[in-house]
Amino acid sequence: MAFPVLVRLLVVAVVLLSIAAAVPGQAQKRGPDGAPNPTASVVDEQTLLKQAPRVEGRVDIPDPKAGVLIEPAGRTWQYVHDVLLHRASAVIILGTIAILGLAYLIVGQIRIAEGRSGKKILRFTAFERFAHWLTAVSFVVLALTGLNITFGKVLLLPAIGPDAFALVSQAAKYVHDFTGFSFAIGLVLIVVIFFRDNLFEKIDLDWIKQGGGFIKNKHAPAGRFNFGEKLVFWLSMAIGAAVSVSGFLLLFPVYGFGIAGMQLAQIVHTVVAVLFIALISAHIYIGTIGMEGCIRGHGHRRGRSQLG
Repeated sequence: MAFPVLVRLLVVAVVLLSIAAAVPGQAQKRGPDGAPNPTASVVDEQTLLKQAPRVEGRVDIPDPKAGVLIEPAGRTWQYVHDVLLHRASAVIILGTIAILGLAYLIVGQIRIAEGRSGKKILRFTAFERFAHWLTAVSFVVLALTGLNITFGKVLLLPAIGPDAFALVSQAAKYVHDFTGFSFAIGLVLIVVIFFRDNLFEKIDLDWIKQGGGFIKNKHAPAGRFNFGEKLVFWLSMAIGAAVSVSGFLLLFPVYGFGIAGMQLAQIVHTVVAVLFIALISAHIYIGTIGMEGCIRGHGHRRGRSQLG
């Protein structure tokens, strides 16, 4: 009879030791508040992705790429797009605004040296102004809707809430896509109309030597457009062409170059669009508050500029 009792005691001891050994493990699976944490022993996502950087499944459709769920290139692209490009864009745009604001505080508005004469000349024809404003208005719409795509989740979403932000962003996406066509048309018109007037000439060297009139404090010689205006023209045409081509590739992905080509197009589109916003911001500043009488040639009394 002693032997069965001994066996029972041994079994009870083993059970108690097993329970005691399991208690620390259970304690580790509880959260700071003492509640059980069912995910405490689960491997985190980054560790899992390091062990299996490419996650692929089986699909029944002809395109085998559809079976790739996660791949290292996708994570690299996400970091470049969502972190690096966003930070660089914010620095460029805010930096441009700061520089223009500082220029206005230091220099102020550039006045007509001899004052207004009261005489006006026709600076731009009606069709030239139409091409300019078609491109300008399209650019402003594209810039605002594009900035919403880039920074809307950070700036606009907290202010108006998810429901309103969804409606605004959906509308902005459609407006952005269709406005690209009017911008491209305006860009072509501007090239055709102002191409010859923006060719570089010998007189532009004199304008450069005098620093546009700022160095010697006198009127620098120029043709219909001075060297600075010509430089803005050609930069705008080059950047505008790049942003248009990359935008159309994103708008019609079927005719692109695969996933890698679409990613490259989106990087190019973002970079040149931000640079374009910075360039045109300076152009708008000079044409409005930066220089007296400049805006009148584009709309005031049939495009007539007042002579100094």
